[in-house]
Amino acid sequence: MSLILGIETGTDVCSVSLARGRQLIALRESGEGYDHARLLATYIDEVLRSNDFVPEDLSAVAVSSGPGSYTGLRIGISTAKGLCYGLGIPLIAVGSLESLARVAAEDHEAGILDIANDKTALLCPMIDARRMEVYAQVFDMRIEPQNEVGAYIIDSESFAEFRPSGREFVIFGNGAAKCADMLSGAGVRFAEVAPSARGLVGPAFAAFEAGRFEDIAYFEPFYLKDFVVTTATRARGLLPTG
Repeated sequence: MSLILGIETGTDVCSVSLARGRQLIALRESGEGYDHARLLATYIDEVLRSNDFVPEDLSAVAVSSGPGSYTGLRIGISTAKGLCYGLGIPLIAVGSLESLARVAAEDHEAGILDIANDKTALLCPMIDARRMEVYAQVFDMRIEPQNEVGAYIIDSESFAEFRPSGREFVIFGNGAAKCADMLSGAGVRFAEVAPSARGLVGPAFAAFEAGRFEDIAYFEPFYLKDFVVTTATRARGLLPTG
């Protein structure tokens, strides 16, 4: 059975998981701020040692690939690539918004996150970008994406096509609180859900089984950087659109 290390560093949360197949067996994390460079190696060592494993026992490393904090993503992905290269094991990338949505779905299954109708509800993880801008994507409760990952400047019309009356639209993540008043309305709800490496476990195992691996030498974080700059600037009328 595969033994997969998971690394989540795309926000202010530094989180490391260890999973055998689809089963989470260890989790170490902190949401105290951007201290990833100091904490990450320690957390990796702790999840391995506490379960009597050494790095050579790992089958793969999964990492949250973005979008998110530029520095946080660089730290996590550089560490993951170094481990994979040194150990000769594959690298698996999982989108940060998908991972966050899976954490919300797990919280619902565990009774932590209340959702009235999990057959029709939509999940919208949001990662803070700047001002009223977030990285976001909409998922159903099966974590099937309903749109593309994007950088959105939030206003009262944002995600209108996903917010019909009577259907729950749950927003969460470190970019959601600032959007709660703007997106208020029937069915829209803000929830406290934080990124965690436990959200990597399911998709990482599926990727491992399917042999979907990244090129260690050339893989880079998914920043959405050009899209953010161009869209935000034009939206404020500071650059010509032609």
